[in-house]
Amino acid sequence: MTNEFIYGIHAVKAVLEKEPERFVEAFVLKGRQDDRLMPIINQLQMCGVSIQQMARKTLDDKARGANHQGIMAKVKPAKQLNEHDLDDIIAKQDAPLLLVLDGVTDPHNLGACLRNADAAGVAAVIVPKDKSANINATVSKVACGAAETVPLVRVTNLARTMRTLQEQGIWFVGTAGEAKHDIYQAKLTGPLAIVMGAEGDGMRRLTRETCDDLIKIPMAGSVSSLNVSVASGVCLFEAVRQRLA
Repeated sequence: MTNEFIYGIHAVKAVLEKEPERFVEAFVLKGRQDDRLMPIINQLQMCGVSIQQMARKTLDDKARGANHQGIMAKVKPAKQLNEHDLDDIIAKQDAPLLLVLDGVTDPHNLGACLRNADAAGVAAVIVPKDKSANINATVSKVACGAAETVPLVRVTNLARTMRTLQEQGIWFVGTAGEAKHDIYQAKLTGPLAIVMGAEGDGMRRLTRETCDDLIKIPMAGSVSSLNVSVASGVCLFEAVRQRLA
């Protein structure tokens, strides 16, 4: 598989802490020696990673305009997880919390959802293999390291995977504007998967029909819906609140 680039302090640090063997080489802003960057540079050197010092314009051009924060790296692709990995992931928690993204194709939204998932303690994010943004430099940068810490599981058939997990006791709650009750009336404890639909289109029909329950986020203003990453944060942290109560 083709090597890929990651940008920014959080993304580079996350790979360095979890999978340092993925590094091929790193590129840093020449002359930058502050307290945030130097520990990362020192750790990269201890791992034997080749580091190139670059002038700002050269690094900016290499990052193609991305906000690199003075560091970027070429890394080997992470291992791709699929439905066969879910059993091991779920077995690690008594009441796992999962996030399902049905057709989120914008890399900024996927990165933000991964960041929400990491903060909420989500065991895994599940996406359909053919209807989702791929992990790339943009996703990693927006996720602030969460793309390297939260398992992203790509499944061939989302509805079939949902049914398999239902047989294992996972309760699937989908978000839909036409739902009869809102998120604050729903029980979000126990083994749970929250299902978010695609930007604009919502969940696909079969995904919606496979859910055990449908909920909505109450909207008081003139806006009819929230961005999927914002909505996922609202739902995940309501689940966190209920679990901590």
